[in-house]
Amino acid sequence: MTREIENFKFEHRHGKDRVRVGRVWRNKDGRYFFVEWNVSISLLSDCLPAYLLDDNSDIVATDTMKNTVYVKAKECSEQISMEDFAILLAKHFTSFYRQVTGAIIKIVEKPWERVYIDGQEHEHGFKLGSEKHTTEVFVKKSGALQVTSGIEGLALLKTTMSGFEGFIRDKYTVLPETRERILATEVTASWRYSYESLSSIPQKPYYFTDRYLDVKKVLVETFYGPPKQGVYSPSVQNTLHHMAKSVLNRFLDISSVQLKMPNIHFLPVNLKNKDDETIVKFNDDVYLPTDEPHGSIEASLSRFWSKM
Repeated sequence: MTREIENFKFEHRHGKDRVRVGRVWRNKDGRYFFVEWNVSISLLSDCLPAYLLDDNSDIVATDTMKNTVYVKAKECSEQISMEDFAILLAKHFTSFYRQVTGAIIKIVEKPWERVYIDGQEHEHGFKLGSEKHTTEVFVKKSGALQVTSGIEGLALLKTTMSGFEGFIRDKYTVLPETRERILATEVTASWRYSYESLSSIPQKPYYFTDRYLDVKKVLVETFYGPPKQGVYSPSVQNTLHHMAKSVLNRFLDISSVQLKMPNIHFLPVNLKNKDDETIVKFNDDVYLPTDEPHGSIEASLSRFWSKM
């Protein structure tokens, strides 16, 4: 919250970070489902006396917030999406406590994936995957809502159909132009849903989970192109824009997309000895992988009517 105190602007919030919770559900045929969430809570609360006076009577203790996560997880007898759980928590804090005017809930889901044994899904076995599902939900006491979902650590690489030409060259430039290179990145993406109130959220049990998988699929397919011929990338910037635009074109319930795509370099290897004789000659086949330093490319794309 923001208040004016003695000619000063004072902003405050408090919460609980890194609340880890694992939740198991079992359906009627004995099949298990499992999630592990890392929850962060931040409350906008009218508890100014705690800062200015010796009065904690309006503070929601952060230990109470932590315990609430476990209680609410227990109350979810049916499997629930991460976004819906964040909304559930935010609704609780803004309705249960008169002092709380807004709640921001952030959750990162650890990527546990079901194990396949001999081509069959295991009923209760899971292994750790790679990319992480994220969300941030902001709910006000009035019912106003913002939902942002995302993905972290989506590692993508293609061995051809990528180049980089026509860039500025000056006395500091040594990078050669090429139409043949490896394109590798680790995508961090976030997208804002267009829903602006609690009442506008679709009442579908796995809506947000399904949409997360849909968005990830579109990002991956746009990066690679068709399976046989692929799609040429003249730059990370161009590919990033196509990926963001594909998401907005496909999903009208998303109002904006932000992408961060570092250019993880694979450097061509040409080895010569002291007599300048070639030992290894690069022919688009042998590379030196390096992740430092790397290019840093990011951008966002929004609809004109987005209130971002």
